[in-house]
Amino acid sequence: MSGQLSPLEPVAAAQRVAVVIPAKNESGRIAATVASAKTIPRVDLVLVVDDGSQDQTRRRAQEAGAVVVRHSHNRGKAAAMETGAAIVAMRDVEGDPARLLLFLDADLGETAGNAAPLIRPVADAEVDFTVAVLPPQIGAAGFGAVVRLARKGIVKATGFTARAPLSGQRCLTREAYEEATPLAHGWGVEAAMTIDLLRKGFAIQEVECDLRHRPSGRTVRGLGHRAAQYRDVMLALTARGIKIAFWSAGHRLKRVARRNRPPTRPPGHADT
Repeated sequence: MSGQLSPLEPVAAAQRVAVVIPAKNESGRIAATVASAKTIPRVDLVLVVDDGSQDQTRRRAQEAGAVVVRHSHNRGKAAAMETGAAIVAMRDVEGDPARLLLFLDADLGETAGNAAPLIRPVADAEVDFTVAVLPPQIGAAGFGAVVRLARKGIVKATGFTARAPLSGQRCLTREAYEEATPLAHGWGVEAAMTIDLLRKGFAIQEVECDLRHRPSGRTVRGLGHRAAQYRDVMLALTARGIKIAFWSAGHRLKRVARRNRPPTRPPGHADT
């Protein structure tokens, strides 16, 4: 049952957890993600922030048992995370410990429940926040440029070498979350959060979790997504005084995008 504690768990397990899931146009996976997240011990609230979806994300999340709030237009991942955390705070019971925040991506599907190991180190006060390290993703076709950029920025800013600098699967105390706000814009939110919290002395632990994303291929759309990630991470690093030269990875993305375009045909050419 959602939120039910195992008799083998320590007293610290009384610390409740809210799952916050930012989602945009995830009608195909959101129900499975919500259902799986609800099985995580200590979780008594699953909140989906529908960030301006144009499909059935909201309805399917509600049918799966999530509390759903909606942005009337797309405001980006960081804004959805902030909305979710604010709603959770409103639902915390006065006098009880504030819920831990477990942020999960909407496309994890039935693997979302495997984020459970992120909770214990935070609930037991061993660290202030945890970050999931995912196994190699089947079908993933990225170049690693954004990961390298984020990892390099975190090392330069804090000395910490992150295995998963872009992982959106992370559990935080309320205090740690508040110290990370306002969150960095867009896709730079995770790298910026790690930097801001480590700079302020909060403790991190990376935890291996068997989580699976929907793969994004080397399509024009996928390349555009990676370019946006690169831009947002670079902006987040720059805003924190971290200077990293714009290196060849960005140009490589452009070259690959050009190679993946359909061939142009001269005027008057007809297929035979």
